[in-house]
Amino acid sequence: MNRTGTYVAFDGLGESDPSKSDFRYYATLQAWTANKNIDFRFVNSHDKTYAVRDTSSKATLYARIRQRLSASKNMFVIISKDTRYTGSVLSYEIEQAIDVYKLPLIIAYPDYSGIWNVDALSDMWPKALAERINRPGVEALHIAFAKAPILDAINRFTVNGEHLTSGKNFYSRETYVNWGLVSN
Repeated sequence: MNRTGTYVAFDGLGESDPSKSDFRYYATLQAWTANKNIDFRFVNSHDKTYAVRDTSSKATLYARIRQRLSASKNMFVIISKDTRYTGSVLSYEIEQAIDVYKLPLIIAYPDYSGIWNVDALSDMWPKALAERINRPGVEALHIAFAKAPILDAINRFTVNGEHLTSGKNFYSRETYVNWGLVSN
């Protein structure tokens, strides 16, 4: 299997209106990719298989998720203040990414300009992440939702690329300063 894609995951929050859910952050990634004036490119695993319709069965949805994860080099997880602890497909996606496909997770937080205390964010994590984050072999990097850290992370930390030392890695404050995302 050609594992070249980045699987993007977020909590749809049970909303049919994408503007009322974390889908808006996924839409931001798509907009950056489509804009010729923005240097932002990535292989989206969701573009590698047929779309799943809202009327699709749960079995069809889960099969498509597994198909996309098997073609992915990493998983990009968007976690916001609205992300649910349980009850979303996001939990299934995280379970599969870690337990079955051994994907490194890049976890982005839209409400932060930098991440330096991973444990302080633990109350935002879905149960599937909270239960797995400290396990040996789990690889995760926690970042701000911004172009520079996203591009750096999805290009570096892959199943065949650089490996992370734990489930609680983060970039240094100096790195965020160099990206122009925070001041010194």
